[in-house]
Amino acid sequence: MRRKLSLVAGLLAILFLGSSYTLVPTSSLSYSPDVDAGKNELLFDMIMDGMQRAHYSPAIFNDDFSRSTFSIFLKTLDRNKRFLLAEDIEELKKHETTLDDAIRSRDLTFFYKASSVIALRIEEVSQIYPDLLNRPFNYSIDETIELDFEKRDYPITKKERKDSWRKSLKYQTLSNTNKKLKAQEKAKEKSDTVAIKTFAELEIDARTKLIKTYNSYFKRLAKIKESDRFSAYMNSLIGVFDPHSGYFPPKDKENFDIYMSGQLEGIGAQLQENDGRIKVTRIVPGSASWKQGDLKAGDFITAVAQGSEESVDITDMRLDDAVKLIRGKKGTEVRLTVLKVDGSEILIPIIRDVVILEETYAKSVILENNKRTGYIKLPKFYMDMNKQGGRSCAADVKLEIEKLKAEGIDGLILDLRNNGGGSLGDAVKMAGFFIKEGPIVQVKGRMGAPYVMKDNDPEIYYDGPLVIMVNSFSVSASEIVAAALQDYERAIILGSKVTYGKGTVQRFINLDNAVTGDQIRYRPLGAIKMTTQKFYRINGGATQLKGVASNIEMPYKYAYIDIGEKELDHYLIWDEIKPADYTKTGMYKNLKFIQEESAKRMANSNKFQLIDGNAKRLKANRDRTLMPLKKEAYQADINVIADAAKKYENIHKDSTGLKVFSIKIDLEAMATDTAKIERTKEWHGNLVKDLYLFEATEIIKDMNSASVGMKQPVK
Repeated sequence: MRRKLSLVAGLLAILFLGSSYTLVPTSSLSYSPDVDAGKNELLFDMIMDGMQRAHYSPAIFNDDFSRSTFSIFLKTLDRNKRFLLAEDIEELKKHETTLDDAIRSRDLTFFYKASSVIALRIEEVSQIYPDLLNRPFNYSIDETIELDFEKRDYPITKKERKDSWRKSLKYQTLSNTNKKLKAQEKAKEKSDTVAIKTFAELEIDARTKLIKTYNSYFKRLAKIKESDRFSAYMNSLIGVFDPHSGYFPPKDKENFDIYMSGQLEGIGAQLQENDGRIKVTRIVPGSASWKQGDLKAGDFITAVAQGSEESVDITDMRLDDAVKLIRGKKGTEVRLTVLKVDGSEILIPIIRDVVILEETYAKSVILENNKRTGYIKLPKFYMDMNKQGGRSCAADVKLEIEKLKAEGIDGLILDLRNNGGGSLGDAVKMAGFFIKEGPIVQVKGRMGAPYVMKDNDPEIYYDGPLVIMVNSFSVSASEIVAAALQDYERAIILGSKVTYGKGTVQRFINLDNAVTGDQIRYRPLGAIKMTTQKFYRINGGATQLKGVASNIEMPYKYAYIDIGEKELDHYLIWDEIKPADYTKTGMYKNLKFIQEESAKRMANSNKFQLIDGNAKRLKANRDRTLMPLKKEAYQADINVIADAAKKYENIHKDSTGLKVFSIKIDLEAMATDTAKIERTKEWHGNLVKDLYLFEATEIIKDMNSASVGMKQPVK
């Protein structure tokens, strides 16, 4: 009990005294396999106690909690019901209502039993697929396959499981063979010299490729460690609290930090595990690898050495383990043994450096459509979590605004489509750029009254017409910005019916900081991402579940498919609190006129009508999960689907007529960077085809016509 109380006290101290995004780094100590069981018990104890005592909405440890954990973990182990048998489920179900009791007694029996049985079943199935793929399938049998795993039952016998695999492999082979036939037909139209293969020949090619695919798949499965499965089990327990809390093993936390900051220290190569080898798929422009020049996409890295030390063979090594060897501190040398495409092997020395993932940062251009509109694309709300004064999205967006204003603009578009959120503090700062000062968002913890996060800067960095673009994948911090500026009537929100609907705040807790004495030997322990707060609009309503409704809704590819927080399990409820004290800008006085003008354009646009038709087609295809496995029936089915798709294949291929210009200062900065120039050209090419962006510029024109600006503040 004394140990438990000290751990919990440590966790709570870290949680409530620390910043929501800042972790104090600790040194990593190695550990040996013989301490894994002790480490698992320690993590189990720390995480469950910490979650129960500090989570925004703590779970009740009862039979319902146990059933939910059981269900989540089974899906983690065998989501598609490809390995486990019905008898395994029945055996494991003995624990279905006792996992809550296991938390109290620190009993991991269920975890070890489940891990053992899934490992056994994977080994059994690894012997099945080669035999099934060694001979042609019988495509004359009139049978079907159910693609929705929720509608499947676990196989009762091994024979039934093998038949399920037979159908799955047959479906994949039939699908791939059909694609090869279609590609062959298109190639024949362009050239008379194309060698034509029969269905039988292409079917052999498809099975041969599938054997290689599954060889790699089962090699990856064989590399799954007990620690990986234990992380999955902890996340199954945590997932009952809410869908955004989770346990991050050390390597996952490191990758999260890279995602948030947009930078890392290493060589700047994107890697992929390919048939037991580590393949280079992309060289990041401007990176250490790019500057050194010898490493190319398509190369295979076979061994890694730290400077002059002995090389480590990375053949058949897990990708994440290989990445650990290749990444390293700026200024250190790594020597890569590389197999080139031509079969030659060379040694490539690279001095590691900071790798900047430029595509994750804010960027801007000028759009011309009779009016000059500034456009800022923000992929995520990034910040450097490990460096005081590091790069942040708020500072970058402010800089882009100033650059655009210097060029002279009639309106501004902030594009938050597909923005998965991030830094809450940066979202507050960013929303404040467009108002004089005042509340931006209300935040409420588990206990106590809500507090208001305000913009205290009286300067307005842009006061002209403003459109914020969103879609169903605009999440969290994106929704804070959109909601605040909508409540102030400062910006028109344009996009999908509603945004994602994530209205919760998470904090990271470094578990290494909560252990002392003998427990230090278990480091590194990783971190917990824990939901500790909910945020509310300044009008009092939560964005949780409901999201932010667009002022102007546009036809959207996923309009008829359910997407968002409400589709997740164990989400927190929607509620509302007292509104904050704020003053509206009065910019919505002509909103009805602007909405009507936009509605007319979209109603008269053949392209937008096609987008809506395509959305309905996608919904119908998604709902259809029973597929034929008879060759003629399958091909007839696929032909119907393909013919229906032809109508929509050119929706986004034509130019809208938008003119796109880089800002002068940006042109000067990249004058000698040929790679960046090419990336910029490609980006501009995509922008001129963006129907949604074109409509946003039309709305900016309407706002100018209606003299929309921050002129008449009203209560």
